Amino acid sequence: MTTRKRAEEPRPRTSTRKPTMADVARHAGVSLKTVSRVVNQEPHVRASLRQRVQTSISTLGYRRNEAAARLARGATMLTLGLVMENISNEFYSRLAAAVEAASAEHEALVVFGSYEESPDKERMLIESMYTRGVDSLIVVPSAADHGWLAEHASLTTVFVDRVPLGLEAADVVMLDDVRGGRAATGHLLAGGHRRIALISDDDGVSSVHDRADGYRQALRAAGVPADDALVVRGVFDPPRVSYEVGRLLDLADPPTAFFATNNRAAIGILHALRERPERPAYVGFDDFALAGVFNPGVTVVRYDVAHLARSAVELLLHPARAPRRVKVPVELVARGSGELPPP
Repeated sequence: MTTRKRAEEPRPRTSTRKPTMADVARHAGVSLKTVSRVVNQEPHVRASLRQRVQTSISTLGYRRNEAAARLARGATMLTLGLVMENISNEFYSRLAAAVEAASAEHEALVVFGSYEESPDKERMLIESMYTRGVDSLIVVPSAADHGWLAEHASLTTVFVDRVPLGLEAADVVMLDDVRGGRAATGHLLAGGHRRIALISDDDGVSSVHDRADGYRQALRAAGVPADDALVVRGVFDPPRVSYEVGRLLDLADPPTAFFATNNRAAIGILHALRERPERPAYVGFDDFALAGVFNPGVTVVRYDVAHLARSAVELLLHPARAPRRVKVPVELVARGSGELPPP
């Protein structure tokens, strides 16, 4: 004789519908009000009931909808601000789209702003969003000190791509930049290159500093001395990069390979090589839309921008007392430019 399952046990989930608090209540055998009190961390819930509800939440994979909870309290729709360097850069436009998509899953709106490499404009944007009632902020910080943000302690902020200066207690979602710089340089070293130039952005920014540190680590590991004559710092736009690449290639002992710490620098290398007979190898950090179209294709260090954005939104919606660091993995994608041999 078989025993019939209890009526309150849910059938196996065959749809992709997200579990609700009602599903949790049925699974735990408690009232919807009890689930709500546990989810909202209200007091005066018996420990045994709280444990049953939390077990059901874990089993079903229930996640609180922060926007819905906010609306239920009579507030307006959740609004997130995104402050970044320059949306015309492909990295930032992809990040903005990914943040918008991740926020939409929580029925939240996103307001964008670009500070165009101006720390003063960055501060103006952040303070403007704060005074206009933006609930939380995602910021790609400039190289300036951000200690002044302590004045707005009530504003939940998550930093992306870079660690802010002057703020020790900050949530940050970053890339594994050191590993990326090491992988790019190590790939060129494995191809036989020993004269490897570094083309970098503002090394006062943590991500650029860490990528350059990975470059130096790879050289040391291979027993190749670093040559400061092959390091270019603080170049932001492709025309300037193109000039610097040409200058390096005209040295008496020129580089045979390049590592570019961002997509703009990689594009600048492409510009420079159009008019040059040399064919140095090169690897860029950041993928870009036409990287696979060129001949050879551009070898890059790549990462999942959607992962970066989702992680930032999740930290915003689930704040914690202790600062958190989330590191997004990177991978090297070989397309041809990084595999060119030295002459």
